[in-house]
Amino acid sequence: MKDIFSLLKDFQRVKAKIDDMKESLRDKTVEGYSGGGMVKAVVTGAQEVLSIEIDDTVWESMDKDTIEDLVVAAVNDGLRKSKELVEEEIKRLAGELGFPLPNFL
Repeated sequence: MKDIFSLLKDFQRVKAKIDDMKESLRDKTVEGYSGGGMVKAVVTGAQEVLSIEIDDTVWESMDKDTIEDLVVAAVNDGLRKSKELVEEEIKRLAGELGFPLPNFL
C-alpha cells in the first residue's frame, strides 16, 4: 500500500496534468456553422465564443428572426464541437495517466 506522501505526489502530478490540459484547451478553437456556412462561430475548448462571422448575403436576403436562428445554430454547433474536443482531451489524458474511463465518455 502506498504511503500518504506517495499518494500526495501522485495527486500533484495528476493535478498538474489536468491544469495543463485546461490551459491548452483555452488556446484551441473549433468552428461551428449554420446556413450552409453563411454563419460561423469560433469557440474555444473552454466553451468561450470568440467570434461570429455572418456572410454579407445573409443581411440582404433574410429577416431578423432567421438571422438570429442562424447565429444560435452556429454557436450551438461550435459548443458541441468544443465539448467533443474536451472529451477527446480527457480520454487522451486518462490513457496517458493509466486511468479507466467513465462510461459516459
